This record gives sequence, C-alpha cells and structure tokens, in this order.
Amino acid sequence: MGFPLLSLITWLPMVGVAVILSIRGDEKTVASNARWTALWTSLIVLVISLVIWVKFDRSEAGFQFVENVAWLPEYKVGYKMGIDGISVLFVLLSTVLTPICILASWESIQTKVREFMAAFLILETMMVGMFCALDFVVFYMFFEAVLIPMYLIIGVWGGPRRVYAAVKFFLFTLTGSVLMLLALLAMWLMAGTTDIPTLMHTHFPLGMQKWLFLAFFASFAVKVPMWPVHTWLPDAHVEAPTAGSVILAGVLLKMGAYGFIRFSIPMLPDASAYFAPFIFTLSVVAVIYTSLVALAQEDMKKLIAYSSVAHMGVVTIGLFTFNEQGIQGGLFMMLSHGVVSAALFLIVGVVYDRIHSREIARYGGLADRMPGYAFAFMLFAMASVGLPGTAGFVGEFLVILGALQVNFWLALLGGAGMILGAAYTLYLYRRVIFGRLTRDDLRAILDLSPREWAVFAPLIVLTMWMGIYPSSFTGFWDASVAAMVKQHTAALLETTKLAGVLH
Repeated sequence: MGFPLLSLITWLPMVGVAVILSIRGDEKTVASNARWTALWTSLIVLVISLVIWVKFDRSEAGFQFVENVAWLPEYKVGYKMGIDGISVLFVLLSTVLTPICILASWESIQTKVREFMAAFLILETMMVGMFCALDFVVFYMFFEAVLIPMYLIIGVWGGPRRVYAAVKFFLFTLTGSVLMLLALLAMWLMAGTTDIPTLMHTHFPLGMQKWLFLAFFASFAVKVPMWPVHTWLPDAHVEAPTAGSVILAGVLLKMGAYGFIRFSIPMLPDASAYFAPFIFTLSVVAVIYTSLVALAQEDMKKLIAYSSVAHMGVVTIGLFTFNEQGIQGGLFMMLSHGVVSAALFLIVGVVYDRIHSREIARYGGLADRMPGYAFAFMLFAMASVGLPGTAGFVGEFLVILGALQVNFWLALLGGAGMILGAAYTLYLYRRVIFGRLTRDDLRAILDLSPREWAVFAPLIVLTMWMGIYPSSFTGFWDASVAAMVKQHTAALLETTKLAGVLH
C-alpha cells in the first residue's frame, strides 16, 4: 500500500469542517472565513483527485490505489478503499461539483453560513468515501451517512415546505436501505466476508440471489429514483437551496445506479438477468410518464426534477442490457447527466436569486437583458436534449445501440423519451428566454456576474469536452466494463450448464 491518496481526498474535507467550526468573531467575519475555508478545502481536494485521475492506469480492469486496514478482523470487516475505471470518474464528479456548489452559494446563503459550509464538506466526505469503499460495511456507512448532511441542507436552508420535503426524502431513502442491510448480513453469513472484490466472485444460489436482488433494488431504486418510488425527488428539489439541488441531481441520484453496477449486476448475475424485464418495464414507464408530467409543470425546478427521473430511466435501461454498449452508455449518461442537470439547476438559481420566483410564466424575453445567461441556458438545454456534439448525445446513442441488441421495442420506447425531452426542454427555454419583456423588474435584471461565469465555465467546458471527445472518458471504464460483461456472461453460462446437468 502506497501513500493513502483515497483516504486523503475522503477525509480532508473533515479537516476543513474542524477549521470552520473553530472560527470565532462577529457574524460577518465568521461567514466570510467559513466560505473561504470551504472553497479552498474543496479546491485542494479537487487538485488531489485530479492527480489520481492522471495517475490512473486505464488498461487495468481491477481496483487501483487500494488501501486496506484491519478494522474488525474477527468478522473479516476492514477499512478498504480502492477505485476502478467505473468509480474514478464519479469521485472526480463529486470533487468538481462541491467547489462549484460552494461558489454558487456565496451570496444566496446568508443565514447560518458556517453550518451550511460545514454540511457541504461533510457531504463531500460521504460521497467520495462511498465511491471509494471496497468493503460492504464501509460502503453502507458512507451510503447512509450522505442522508444526514443532505437532510439538514434541505430542512434548514430550503423553501417554505422544507421540513416536509426533508422528512420525505429521509424516510424514502432510509426505508429501502434497511433491506439492503439485511442483504448485507445474509451475504456476510454465506461468504464469511464483506470484502467487495471477494463478493463479486462469490456464487450465491439462485433462490438466494433473487431475494438479495429485491433487497438491493428496494434501496437503489429509491436513490436512482425509479418509477414509482420517485415521488420524493420533485419535493426535495423544489424545496432545496440551489446548491442542494445541484449535488442531489449531480451526485446523489448516481448512487443508486452505481449500486446496481457495483453490487446487483456483478454479484447477482442470474437474478439480474431474471429481473431485467421488470427493470426495463419500470424504466420505460419512467421515461415516458415523467416526460409527460414534465411537460405539464409550471415550476422550473419541478420540470428539471422530472426530467432527471426520465434520464435516469434511460440509464437503468442501459445498465441492464448486459452488453458493453448499453453499460457504457448508461455510465456515460450518469456522468453527463451529473454535469448537465447540475448546470440546469444552477441556471434556475441565477434568476431565482434576482426575482425570487421559479414560475415559468413569471419570465419571458430574458435574451434582451441577459445574453450571456441565454447562451449558457441554451448550451445546457441542448445537452439535456442530446444534441450531437454535447455531453448528452453519446450516452443516449450507446444506450439505444445496447437496447437494440436486446429488443427493438425497448430501444424505440426508450428513445421516445428523447423526443419528449426535446419538447419540454425547448418549451421551457422558449417561455423563459424568448418573447417580449413586459415586467418592470425584468427590464432591470442583470446578466451573469464574474462569479457566476466562474461557476458555469467548468460545466460548459465539460459539456463540450464530453460531446466532442467522449473516448477520453469512456477509456477509463472500457477495461472494467469488458471484464464485467465477460464475468456476467460466464456466470449465466455456468448456471445454464448446471441446470442442464440437473435435468
């Protein structure tokens, strides 16, 4: 074990938390120092994660930068960290979005600033730790601990119905996770270890696999969120502060899909294949139904929240095709959605900070007064639609390609969401940006400030980079996805042979 880089980026934000909580002085001084401490801490974490990104060996399918410390040796539970091609980019996504969220909250958060910044750094620790964990118990602890700072961010700094939204978010996500804990215990009793790489190569009986899959599904489906357990998401987004919505859409929704790709598919291959039609059905319903619901929304945040459910439905279709194109497409969509949906929530936050309204009908004609804002909004709207040359296109194209190998109708219905997505996104853009300026307060509205350009600049670069040069991202998980597909196919063949011998 070399230098513990993964532990450093996981726990360094907690050092920032300790510094923030130790700040003393008048309220204005404390708030200013808390903001700068949080920003510099998150930027240092980002730089270290970029070092990991540069040093990562793309040709290796296994886990790298592995750290292993005995924690509960008598139960074969250890503090084990490591990343592969799948998790490395989600670690980077978490460390990129955190300083962006802190910068976006610079002026909008004026009450309990110290506590807000501390909550965000704690959230960063939990997100990064979850993507790096290679022990099931450690993973579960990080996976659940994410709920606490997010609950506080929504419940303390949210909108008028923030307490209702925070409690709903907490109860939905916690209920499913209790079943995952039972599944974890069952796997530990069977395999005698909670080591994730070992469990990935442990063969569980088919009957047990089905029950384990359903227990995992209860937890991961809520986090994705899949239809019909998605109802907490629009409420959470509407009531959360802008930065809360950014991290919720950008990273937290990816935790459920990451759970499927890290646990359900490699550890429970037979059950995954058995339940794939069920997943496809729910995903297609999510894609079409939530797209239609998005068309009917009058609140900008709710529209984008429902679009997130539709996009994540396409992700789950891709992951459960069990072929390289589908899984690659699902992973690419997770990454691109993390960037684009985060940017769209920031877009809403810009006008909300000025006018204090999210109603679509409240706006119109902003292109006249805010040309820079109109350009940024257009770029992210086109990426959300999946315009070629932007981040949204590559993932959708690969998912359709993977779905075609499974079923033509699956590809067609999954693709229908993209047409509906274009409808509600362009509808939103037209009503907010075009038309005539009729309201006096809109005539005096100011375009993006230098701080807001600093927030959007990295997201604009990533959106174009992912669309123009996608192989610089897919190259990271090529080896891992190929190994996963090979292992999944071999496991299904083994089960088929065994069934033939028994008959």
